[in-house]
Amino acid sequence: MSHEQQSFETRAIHAGNTADPLTGAVVPPIYQVSTYKQDGVGGLRGGYEYSRSANPTRTALEENLAALEGGRRGLAFASGLAAEDCLLRTILSPGDHVVIPNDAYGGTFRLFAKVVERWGVSWSVADTSDPASVRAALTDRTKAIWVETPSNPLLGITDIAVLADIARSAGARLVVDNTFASPYLQQPLALGADVVVHSLTKYMGGHSDVVGGALVTADAALGDELAYHQNAMGAVAGPFDSWIVLRGIKTLAVRMDRHSENATKVADMLTRHPKVSRVLYPGLPEHPGHEIAAKQMRSFGGMVSFRVAGGEEAAVEVCNRAQLFTLGESLGGVESLIEHPGRMTHASAAGSPLEVPADLVRLSVGIENVDDLLADLTQALG
Repeated sequence: MSHEQQSFETRAIHAGNTADPLTGAVVPPIYQVSTYKQDGVGGLRGGYEYSRSANPTRTALEENLAALEGGRRGLAFASGLAAEDCLLRTILSPGDHVVIPNDAYGGTFRLFAKVVERWGVSWSVADTSDPASVRAALTDRTKAIWVETPSNPLLGITDIAVLADIARSAGARLVVDNTFASPYLQQPLALGADVVVHSLTKYMGGHSDVVGGALVTADAALGDELAYHQNAMGAVAGPFDSWIVLRGIKTLAVRMDRHSENATKVADMLTRHPKVSRVLYPGLPEHPGHEIAAKQMRSFGGMVSFRVAGGEEAAVEVCNRAQLFTLGESLGGVESLIEHPGRMTHASAAGSPLEVPADLVRLSVGIENVDDLLADLTQALG
């Protein structure tokens, strides 16, 4: 049975994870090696010469990523931002233009505003949940439309299929950051996206013990071009990090089921709390993107944001009083995290069109017993 015929859960465990031919080990070894013996000049064993160019452990991860996203090529990087940087420098040239979301991750915004812009690439902000807003932001130099769905930290939902049509009509590529959903909950390439971006640090690794990034392409030629730049730029995932992510992916499906189940109960509790003015979670029927999320996602994920009645200081106090929810940046681990985006993960967007509300709290709902999580939030809210 080919990987294409297998269920997601089976692919997550087996794609790229062939038994070691030397020992029969069922888990790919950590090839902690920099260089490889060649059988004569130019005679490579299995295509390996130097681990920046390729490494067997990283190859296993990249094959797994491609299989999970239904793509032609997967590439693993040292971080999510390293993956984004490689993609942008591959598909863009000075003078090109990109449409980015009005609620993008702060690090992505910083990459565009402080790094790529200096290279001569311009960008415009659009509400990607509104196709008319995206069309209005297009120019004759637009080469990419960048989407996060669900977005970070406002949990906005974008109709991927609709934006794929808009991108094709404009001669642009659609890039979807699938970090919040993971390929278990959402398949952007099947909906028409050209490239999927991941921070492997988050749900793919799943245990807050690794930093990594990934690109998966629908087109083999673009995958080859990205692979050339991956090697030329050098920000590759190391063998141990690749092995850690591969191990995490094996339990991705069962973890995401529990994350989603717990987050749904947390969001429901928060909607009824008098000190919460608004809950942002696509699983809530009142969320403006609920119907689209229900159409393109398996379930609604483990991220919940909410606004605290009383403003910024009240939101900060909720973060400080939480006990089981650990105060920290990042997300997607088995443990629950809480943070204040305005002062933490999205501080780089302060004063920009992407500035987040000061009274916003973001939760990464883990897989602990949900009653314990609800009790902690209740006491934190006072």
